[in-house]
Amino acid sequence: MTRLFAIAGYVYQSAAAIILIFVISHLLPAADYTNYSLAMASSQLLCVLMFEWLQLAGLRFLAAAKENEAARLRSSLFAAALMSAGALVAVGSCASLISGLTPRLVALGISVAVLQGSTDLYFLSVRLSNRLGTASSLLALRATALLGGAVSGGMITGTAEATLLGIASGHLLGLLAGLVAYRTPLDRVSLRTMLADWKDFSRYGMLAAGASVIHLSVPVLLRVIVVGRLGATGAGAGFSIALDLLQRPFWVLNAAIHTVSYPDVVNDFEHGSATTSRQSTRHMFEFMICTTLVLLGGLVAFIPDAARILVPRESVEGFLATGPAIAAFYFLHTHLQATIAVVPHLEKLATRLVLIAAGQLVIVAAFSLLAVWAGLSPQAAVTCASIATLAAIVAGLGPTLRFGAFPRWPLVLQALAAAILIGSLSHAPSEPAAWLAGKIVIAAIATAAVGWRGNFLLMARPS
Repeated sequence: MTRLFAIAGYVYQSAAAIILIFVISHLLPAADYTNYSLAMASSQLLCVLMFEWLQLAGLRFLAAAKENEAARLRSSLFAAALMSAGALVAVGSCASLISGLTPRLVALGISVAVLQGSTDLYFLSVRLSNRLGTASSLLALRATALLGGAVSGGMITGTAEATLLGIASGHLLGLLAGLVAYRTPLDRVSLRTMLADWKDFSRYGMLAAGASVIHLSVPVLLRVIVVGRLGATGAGAGFSIALDLLQRPFWVLNAAIHTVSYPDVVNDFEHGSATTSRQSTRHMFEFMICTTLVLLGGLVAFIPDAARILVPRESVEGFLATGPAIAAFYFLHTHLQATIAVVPHLEKLATRLVLIAAGQLVIVAAFSLLAVWAGLSPQAAVTCASIATLAAIVAGLGPTLRFGAFPRWPLVLQALAAAILIGSLSHAPSEPAAWLAGKIVIAAIATAAVGWRGNFLLMARPS
């Protein structure tokens, strides 16, 4: 039941993030939304740059730590987070000198990055203190605060600056709520011990985070290349809305699965037998592959309905033209960043993660630039990026194949069939409303069937 509640919390976050994108796209003019979108993307990149190494190190080391050791590790993590926050301000300030954004937007973007990174790290510590339900509630609360703050800022002034201020306020409220809801146990740590912990964190975490930063840079680079051609127009805004919107479901689903399953996978890898470790890892792979396949089908099915109901009229054409290609790109990008990286993370092969991520960035940049230079459409440029990402997946499969945690292919094929069925609903009419409701019911039944078949919310260890 706790896992179901946790997944529901992440689904709520995803829904809130999607609603936020649509509402802000209506509240802000196309040029303002483009600036807001670029500022948020840059903020996310800075957040990952300065805090992801601590997130990854905390998840890798805390998940398998005993209680006394965990209290010490949390103290070292939070101390390192304070230093990272200071470094982020310095790095962000220097980056602002070459940015085309206004100083206010830059300052607000840096504030969002600091608050988001701090809040994410604290919520992670709550989750790894065996408080999955509490952590899920806090994440849902923060999603609500982000939605309310951003919409309030957009409605009051209709500017990108006010919207970012609302986002920052939502993260701050989430952090304060986390401190009130649960105080994670801490130990007083000597400087020598703290430095030793930081050395362990940085040896693994910084390289792994470097891979995450590079992966996050890929959509940002794709945005720059395509928007550089389209400009701050309705088509450019439609492409930006699709890029912002369609990454959220994949990102949130991946985060939910990692929150629910990855600590057990790490614990089994460190303390269990080889068979137990392969079983839990296999179950996680099945969870990720099957659910993202169904999600991809659902996005393809309902992109036309989302465009008709929620996207501003001047941006509909650009959204519809690029939406399916962007959904396919994020499906592949998520599996390269998350699924293919699980075994290298377990085996602490961080250098390999960096090399694969760098390879993806280089070939995506090359393919996309060639597509734009050749005068191809934005949709073709995104398709080229997907082909490049697929090539990177194939190149990075080695450790996963050697580990041998292969998913049950009949289950994967069933998920693929469900995704095709759901995706085909895009051709069915959505008016009157009863037809749309029917499409939703069919998609829900197919999704539930895949979830039941895979026992993805099973509390016990999969056999």
